[in-house]
Amino acid sequence: MADNKLYIEQKISETLESNYMPYAMSVIVSRAIPEIDGFKPSHRKLLYTMYKMGLLNGPRTKSANVVGETMKLNPHGDMAIYETLVRMTKGNEALLHPYVDSKGSFGKVYSRDMAFAAARYTEVKLDKLCTELFGELDKDTVDFVDNYDGTMKEPTLFPVTFPTILVNSNQGLAVGMATNICSFNLVEICEATSALIDNPEENLLKIIKAPDFSTGGIVIYNKRDMNRIIETGKGPIKVRSKYKYDKKNNCIDVYEIPYTTTVEAIIDSVSDLVKTNKIKEVVDIRDETDLKGLKLTIDIKRNTNPDDLMNKLYMMTPLQDTFSCNFNVLIKGKPQLLGVRQLLLEWIEFRIVCMKRKLANEIKTKENRLHLLRGLEKILLDIDKAIKIIRETETDALVIPNLMWGFGIDEIQANFIAEIKLRNLNKEYILDKVSEIENLINDINDLKDTLGSDKKIKELIKTKLQEVAKKHGKPRRTDLMHEDEVVVVEEEEMIDDYNLKVFLTNDSYFKKIPLVSLRSASDQKLKDEDFIVQEMEWHNKSDIIFVSNKQVVYKCKLHELPDCKASSLGEYLPNILEMDDDEKIHYMIVTDNYAGFILFAYENGKVSKIPLNSYETKTNRRKLLNAYGSSAPLVDVIFTHEDLDIALVSSNDRALVINSSMIPLKTTRSSQGVQVMRLRKGCVLQSMMKVSETSFKEPKVYRVKNIPAAGPFIKAHDREIQQMSLLNETE
Repeated sequence: MADNKLYIEQKISETLESNYMPYAMSVIVSRAIPEIDGFKPSHRKLLYTMYKMGLLNGPRTKSANVVGETMKLNPHGDMAIYETLVRMTKGNEALLHPYVDSKGSFGKVYSRDMAFAAARYTEVKLDKLCTELFGELDKDTVDFVDNYDGTMKEPTLFPVTFPTILVNSNQGLAVGMATNICSFNLVEICEATSALIDNPEENLLKIIKAPDFSTGGIVIYNKRDMNRIIETGKGPIKVRSKYKYDKKNNCIDVYEIPYTTTVEAIIDSVSDLVKTNKIKEVVDIRDETDLKGLKLTIDIKRNTNPDDLMNKLYMMTPLQDTFSCNFNVLIKGKPQLLGVRQLLLEWIEFRIVCMKRKLANEIKTKENRLHLLRGLEKILLDIDKAIKIIRETETDALVIPNLMWGFGIDEIQANFIAEIKLRNLNKEYILDKVSEIENLINDINDLKDTLGSDKKIKELIKTKLQEVAKKHGKPRRTDLMHEDEVVVVEEEEMIDDYNLKVFLTNDSYFKKIPLVSLRSASDQKLKDEDFIVQEMEWHNKSDIIFVSNKQVVYKCKLHELPDCKASSLGEYLPNILEMDDDEKIHYMIVTDNYAGFILFAYENGKVSKIPLNSYETKTNRRKLLNAYGSSAPLVDVIFTHEDLDIALVSSNDRALVINSSMIPLKTTRSSQGVQVMRLRKGCVLQSMMKVSETSFKEPKVYRVKNIPAAGPFIKAHDREIQQMSLLNETE
């Protein structure tokens, strides 16, 4: 029996090439990436439909009518078409120079939640700027192709008279590539294009200051980044919001925000900072946008400097954001990453081709007209003969052949003459028409002269650019600020510094309490049978280090840990630090400069001495493994800035006192240490303490001159005091 497989074995690379690549190229070429005229196919189909509907000069019509008509060219759902229309309207404010004049609610590009109204409620027509898109469309300037079902024709490109590709923002996400084109000021772009026509190596930085966004804001000018965008088409543009301080109401009014963010994103970000106590000057933030335009109000506390606060918010929220330029454009059907200079040069080449086709079309039209008038000129010699031929011709079909034979003209000329009304067969009419011949000949010669001269064509392009800039140009919306003028707020300055007290409990709970709170409530709430093992006064701008019993050190910024009250249990460190189930915090260290050293004592009687700066890392790593020796379990830790006397006690009631200077300093964190206390078999080191914290009456009795040493037995009176202190700690 034959093996009938339900599948075909094929290499994955072949499958991708045959199945996925056509889809990927279709998305790139037919959907997501704009072409040199500045439009994606969806934009072009929509605007062309509106043009054919007579919406360039006529009154507005319901958006639903436009959407319905566009579906003849665009095989997508009505909502996809309407969303495309919304973005091109004046009402949405997404474009610096909108193509659609609108009436109704179209949402706002700067609002995530402000929805546009349904298509049946809004009205649209083409903006006057669209005369620069369609003015030459009927002069054979671009190619036309069939629509998706072959019932209509549509243009492959628009014969735009200025570089729309750089005048309006354009974003697109294709397969394996994306495009993100920012908008530039129309006047600057027209001037730069004219300059490139004269000199392709022109320094564009002198002409194009920076991008110009429809939402305004302030561009932080960086010459290096701007030059990258001009030459390569990639680079960041930092944009920050504009604001003013309302002294009467003690609030900050933000009225322009970066193009890349929304009002809601800013509110969420500021609210999070307030909730986490990273910003304490803000009382409230709300959206007061109305018909007058965007307005984001930030209520602030008294005596707050609004400029200082905004400089903090610029660093920590989308009130300052970055537009990442990525100028991917389809050039002759192929996606290319081009800088502003190369894009304008490609547009100039495209525009020259359009102009040549336009001139050729005008020459052809005038030559056809001249040909007709040449025939009319011949009947001027004998009008009566023409009338006689027509009158004496027996059948209608023979009128044209008889005129052709009678005057020596061709069929086109004969048809033109035959169609002249009887009232126009007078000498005045014919002389008037024939007088056009000389003007037509001069016009044709001038057009041919222009067509044969690239220099003259370029001059025509420059003249048109000047007209467009004068007619449609607008002042810059986005201001410029040189990066040297930017007030850089360091992270340290953004942290609110205040005095506090930190506590570590035996069960690994951590409490960070401002001293102001401690004055009103000093009794600490703890879990049952839990007790405080460390406490110290410090300030908020510090680093804190936690030493665990698993040879791990955890690092944090003290300001990152939340404040709490004496009446709370505090933060459970195993949850915050993501510790193992059987891991416990043994010791904490707070530092500003990583000065000093740590003494680690192990059960085998060894002690290691590690400088604190060994735990200082350039990156913000929170977890350091192999943080101390692993030869035996950790017993005790002491942190100090200078050498001091320490006491070690073993499980067989021996003790010794030494100065920490006797222990060599090791820069390797995982150093196993040196033998300090000699231990008998079965005995372990039980504790290590500062001598000043012990209950020894005469510490000098236990001092040894050399290490390792077994140390003398603990005196009876010291043993009693020691046992009492241990008992109290346990209780």
